[in-house]
Amino acid sequence: MKQPPLSLYIHLPWCVRKCPYCDFNSHKAGDAAPKKRYIKALLRDLAGEADRADGRPVETVFMGGGTPSLFTPGEIQELLKGVRALFPLGENAEVTMEANPGTVECGSPAGYRDAGVNRLSIGAQSFDDELLSKLGRIHSSADVTRAVREAQDSGFDNINIDLMHGLPGQTVEMALTDLRSAIELEPAHMSWYQLTLEPNTVFYARPPANLPDNDLAFEIQDRGQALLADHGYVQYEISAYARNGQRCQHNVNYWLFGDYLAAGAGAHGKLSSAAGVHRYRKPANPLQYMIAQEDPATSIDLKDLNRSDLMLEFMLNALRLNEGFAEDLFVERTGLSVEELEQATTGVRRKELLERNAMGIWRPTDLGTRFLNDLQSEFIVEEA
Repeated sequence: MKQPPLSLYIHLPWCVRKCPYCDFNSHKAGDAAPKKRYIKALLRDLAGEADRADGRPVETVFMGGGTPSLFTPGEIQELLKGVRALFPLGENAEVTMEANPGTVECGSPAGYRDAGVNRLSIGAQSFDDELLSKLGRIHSSADVTRAVREAQDSGFDNINIDLMHGLPGQTVEMALTDLRSAIELEPAHMSWYQLTLEPNTVFYARPPANLPDNDLAFEIQDRGQALLADHGYVQYEISAYARNGQRCQHNVNYWLFGDYLAAGAGAHGKLSSAAGVHRYRKPANPLQYMIAQEDPATSIDLKDLNRSDLMLEFMLNALRLNEGFAEDLFVERTGLSVEELEQATTGVRRKELLERNAMGIWRPTDLGTRFLNDLQSEFIVEEA
């Protein structure tokens, strides 16, 4: 099996406060988050990941969380200096850091840029202060504008804004007003996605009142996509929109079933080799993770993906892309055959959820895109 492109994900797990909708591995920082100890643990972890990479070049780096901007520019610089010492990383490789508007003051955007970050992903979620309060956010709409402008003034020309829709009590016009506010800031990229109630969150246990129904949510999405298109934002994935071709290369590698290394509490990795494809993950609790990294005998749990796993995981990712995927790439990344692909998709093609063109490109139909979760669920194989 040919090895696909390789990315690196680094998880920084602390937040000022846990948002009620968030199901990511994030933890309230408090006054004494052991950041220096955590950086040291990450550098040990990265050394092990470098051994695992075995000299393969890393094409993108993504620091997610949690809230990475709780770490100072000096701490991020120490981390990225370690990355560049351990991995073949191109001078212009995409290096993304997530930042929340309420915590960018831990360091100036210029400081993060000097540290080696060249793409900033700012978690706005809304420009409506009342909705931000309902979402448990610690920033205001003015903070978002300030953070984006300061980043642009510091030389960042590759900025993503995270924005949610389908919020409690949100109307179509409210959602469009949010989008217009983001568009005025002229980010290179927009991640615009619907609020979902994920298990193990406060919102799942106690859903907020007045969430938009399915018809209203679809109208918001339909009109919002038209507005984004009118301003040059091209949708290339179910919730991702880019201007001037500035797609998130790190996420594209995920969606095309590329490989990625994992460092940090709860981080997940995927690697391909001649023996097949396997996944692994690190301990989720930050303290347990740091203890594990301080023990040279620590090993990681590997899971070899079987043929059903490979089919499901490829489809969960690639079907999110508007352009779909080439069947040659499917064979290359999974080791499965075109015949297996055709057999697995018989039902969804009959339901007109998925189509293949004469060039061997597979993509969801308009119906499949609208009911993407239903399409993806068709590939789940129940264990006997």
